[in-house]
This record gives sequence, C-alpha cells and structure tokens, in this order.
Amino acid sequence: MNIILIYGGKSGEHEISLLSCASVARAISSEHSVKMISIAKDGKWYLENDSVFNELRNNPDAKLSVHADEKNAVSIFPGNSRNSIFYACGSFIPCDVVFPVMHGTYSEDGTIQGLFEMAGIPYVGCGVLASAASMDKDTTKILWKAAGLPVVPGICLTRSDVNDSKRYDGLIEKAIQEYGFPLFVKPCSAGSSDGASKANDRRELNAALMEAFSWDNKVLVEKAINAREVECSVTGNSITEDSSVDCTVLKAYGPGEIVPKHTFYDYDAKYNDPDGAELKIPALLDEDKLEYIRTTAKKAYAAVNASGLSRVDFFIDRDTGDTYLNEINTLPGFTSISMFPKMCSAAGLEYTKLIDYLLEEALHAFKEKERLCTSRT
Repeated sequence: MNIILIYGGKSGEHEISLLSCASVARAISSEHSVKMISIAKDGKWYLENDSVFNELRNNPDAKLSVHADEKNAVSIFPGNSRNSIFYACGSFIPCDVVFPVMHGTYSEDGTIQGLFEMAGIPYVGCGVLASAASMDKDTTKILWKAAGLPVVPGICLTRSDVNDSKRYDGLIEKAIQEYGFPLFVKPCSAGSSDGASKANDRRELNAALMEAFSWDNKVLVEKAINAREVECSVTGNSITEDSSVDCTVLKAYGPGEIVPKHTFYDYDAKYNDPDGAELKIPALLDEDKLEYIRTTAKKAYAAVNASGLSRVDFFIDRDTGDTYLNEINTLPGFTSISMFPKMCSAAGLEYTKLIDYLLEEALHAFKEKERLCTSRT
C-alpha cells in the first residue's frame, strides 16, 4: 500500500511525535511504499525527501526533524480520489492510508481527523468525536461517569472561573475542603504530563494552577491518589465491531504497570530519563484484577466511541485497593520505550504486525463510512 506518515505538529508534544514517527518508520513493513509529511511548529506542512525515510531505515542513530523547505510545501485537495489529495513538488502523492504519528493539540484532538474526513482519506486512529472527547480530560470523565465507570474525584476550573475571582476562590476552597492536600493539577487538553504537577499546600497549588492555565483554558484539580499506575492497550472499532473482521474486534493487551522513580510519571520520566521508570508487563496484579482492568479498559474505550487504538490509563489506590480510570490516549506514544507497542508485543502482536493491523482497521473503518448515505438523491 501507499502509506503517508505524518509527524510533528503545532503541539507541546511535537518532539515526542518525532521520536514516535521515527520508530514507526523503522518498523513498518518493507512491502509498503512510504512517504513522510512533516508539520512544523507554525503549522506548515512539508513533503520530506525519500532520503529522510531511507536514513531512518538504515541508520539506527538517525534523528527525525522537520525540513521547512518551501519548495516542498504540501497542499491538500479535498474530494479528489485518494491518490489526488496531497500535492507537493509538482505532483500528487499516492496515498491509500494516512498514519498520523502525532500527539497533543492539532493532532490528537479531532482537528486533523476532521481534515482527513473532509478530504476523504482513510487514516489510523480514532474519529473526530472520540479524539476530541478523549483529548479533553473533563469531557472524558463525564462520559465515563455516565457509563458507570470509576473516575478520580476532582473539579474542573475554566478561564471563565479565573476571570470571576469570587467564584474561583470558592472552587479552590471546595477542592481543598473535599479532597485535602496533596492535590494533583493538570490541563484538560495537554498530554505527556505537560503542565501537570502535584501540590502539597496552598502556595504550591497556586503555582500549579498558573502553570496548568498556561497550557489550557480548562484545568482539572483532582484528589492525589497514592497510586500504582497501570495502563492497558486497546485496539478495534467500538462502533463497527464485527466478529468476522478481526481488526475491528475490541482487544485489550496487558495491562502493564509503571513504577516511576520520579515524584510521579512526569515528562522527564517518560522521555528523557531512560531509568525514569520500570515497566512491568504484565502488571504485578492477580489474574482477577488483570482481567478487571482489561474489561474496564474496553468499556472505557467504547464509552468514548474509540476506534483504531488507544491506551487506557488507570490508578490503583495503594491504601484502599480501589481502581480508577485516569485518562485515555487516542494516539499513544510509539517510541521504542512506549507502553502501547510493548503491551501489544507482550501479547503476541509485535510492532510491524501491529502497524499493519492498524492500517487494516483504518481501511475497514473508511469503507464502512463510505457505505453511509450523505444525500437523499
């Protein structure tokens, strides 16, 4: 197939996308013809030279970057045939499926998915609704609570609350009174722990809120759980699941457990410090608890209408044993140390086959949508 890998983006997780896409480029089957499109931090799109892909394949130390060469700028023509949508360097780029190996804002939040939908191109991952709802942690929690699933207690603050000092102060007092310290503060729509911090007193809480609001206009203040961090990979299509089409069937892999060596599993532990955390697959839980996590992960996946892939994250309270859903990542990290591919591999779905599996599901999801009526005539 003709595959386009898209990476980079106008996102706080731009650099993580470079690492993830480099890993995918190295692992994707040689049976495919691959082109790479980069998105700079200012939002401009560029077709990368084939030498970039070849260097990644041949040099394990090669680093991926965005080459902002205006002569390679990409244009998009919605409504054309698949092979006549992406245009650069004087010709159209053949494309059967797009794999957006991207994370965070303008990547994982439904915006680029909407572009692909309008253009009429199959793409890997969740659709517009699931991507947008899952990117906003408060909206995710609302959907999960409606589905009867366990979530971490907390409140959501908005920029509007900040602009009304009396209301804002009241909400802060409510959080302190109901949950006590420590509290965990994080932006609703940022990933990779950007803007997230733990507050042990009022001074730290004020600083944490300032940091979180620099990343987003909605912020969660949650009870800080003395937690074990457990994650579960999920694939399939919760909307068009068909037992006769394997790639659509909801499957949970793992779960795995993260044992951070930092205060919590922060950005440095995830991406900068190779010894920042130990990864245990399977998680150090009894079989009943492992199965409960897998079942709940699939329910959480379905509750947001997810498809393609997601990583569902849990907290297990060390003091009470209670299990909470934390968040869902619809385009989880694909680096060599990322939990999503590691859990799939531990279950027998190794990296290259996983990529093919996701490409297959993307094509099936596109075909199912193509069957729907869009006009009365």
